[in-house]
Amino acid sequence: MRGVASPKLDEFLQQANQNIALAKKNNIQLTPALARENLNKLGGLMSESVAVKYIKDKYWQLEDRIIPARVYSPAPKQALPVMVHFHGGGHMCGSIELYDPICRHLAQKANCVVISVDYRLAPEHPYPAGLDDCEYALIHYQELLDEVNHNGTVTIIGDSAGGAICSGLSMRSLSNPRIHIDQQILIYPSVDYTMSSDSIKSNGSGFLLETPRVKWYFQHYFQHNAHDVDYIKQASPLLGPITNKLPRSLVFTAGCDPLRDEGVAYVNALKQAGVAVEHHQLDGMIHAYMLLHDLVEQECLETYLSIAHFMQTKTQ
Repeated sequence: MRGVASPKLDEFLQQANQNIALAKKNNIQLTPALARENLNKLGGLMSESVAVKYIKDKYWQLEDRIIPARVYSPAPKQALPVMVHFHGGGHMCGSIELYDPICRHLAQKANCVVISVDYRLAPEHPYPAGLDDCEYALIHYQELLDEVNHNGTVTIIGDSAGGAICSGLSMRSLSNPRIHIDQQILIYPSVDYTMSSDSIKSNGSGFLLETPRVKWYFQHYFQHNAHDVDYIKQASPLLGPITNKLPRSLVFTAGCDPLRDEGVAYVNALKQAGVAVEHHQLDGMIHAYMLLHDLVEQECLETYLSIAHFMQTKTQ
């Protein structure tokens, strides 16, 4: 079933669709640099940057690379829960800087320490490089909290590709005892790289994220393995092992998102396996609505408040 977008998004979608049509007409070929530039432009729609008492850039030093991060705490002397954040962007785009307003809101509204991770991106670093970075960050998160108090509970959170990373790490936790996750929060997550859900077709045009773009992202992410069906299935959290050992989950889906149905299917699979899961669908929203804060402020606030409630019910 095709979604119906909120009137709040009419002007934005009209402009976006005109730009997409113009690019096709002029045969403008999408590149990673252009995709990153286009996503970064959405930063102009997140003008509200809330104050957080402690914000500091940090990094993990590995033998062959560093993994940058930014740490936020609304009360650095208070023992708060930790939220490890993995940004979206199709595994190719996104950054600490773009998601800074979102992480500020999360730290303030959910009253938690947020660690925003700048993992490696495709196509320069194909799967599983970014996921491996995020696994390292999750296992070693305490190394960055020498100036910040925390209570040892760990929530992972991500939108879109960040949701894929979260659910991928949860899947890895079933076989890797070093990975500890108390709960996961997924915002319009990508959980099925086979692109098999009905909404990939029904919502695959006219709502900013279009089906050809999703396919293009995945081709750059998996590269020479992009057509290996078994390989893609093994990487897809929806198609991997789902047991009651997976963490308590909060999932948001958007009614006009091509990824909507796979997110709903993941929720249903978690429930069937006996995992405690809470699901919110925002019917009039499109993929990436959290990056459109100025246009859909109320929906973003509802999302932040639901996250805060989910965190508080676990940590009280």
